[in-house]
Amino acid sequence: MQASQRFVERQKANFTADERNDIVTRVLATIDDPRFAALFAPGGRAEVPIVGQIGGRTVNGIVDRLVVTPKAVLIADYKTNRPAPKTVVEARERYPNYVGQLALYRAVLAQLYPDRPIHAVLAWVDGPSLMEIPAEILDEALRNPHHSVRRLDAAPEPSYVPARLQGDLWG
Repeated sequence: MQASQRFVERQKANFTADERNDIVTRVLATIDDPRFAALFAPGGRAEVPIVGQIGGRTVNGIVDRLVVTPKAVLIADYKTNRPAPKTVVEARERYPNYVGQLALYRAVLAQLYPDRPIHAVLAWVDGPSLMEIPAEILDEALRNPHHSVRRLDAAPEPSYVPARLQGDLWG
């Protein structure tokens, strides 16, 4: 716990001591939660860069957690929004870009693992909770990207897009 507290203290955000403790507590609870066990199983990887072509456009990004087994692929994207949505419908309405992001990752990984189902989850640290996004919703996000994913040639929205993601596909 001390190492995680030191890590949070080194970040450039101006968190109070209580906020730092809350962050550490929630992250450690997520890691220790049995529902998240598959994400931290042997062979699971963190911060995996991916690049591919979907519909003639280049997709690049970082998968927060990637687990590949002989039977399936699991991708997870951590989110810290508070309060976390309670349902997939609420997540899609409030954060369509998150669904679009997972849809793109899933489409790229499907090219690498065509023989395996790919499960995509939003891992909400507030809770913590795992929310699997059904394949139908991910497919819809790819068919109608104007609802969930910013066009590659669209200008980033500086007030919304974190500096490290400026110019990426999602915003």
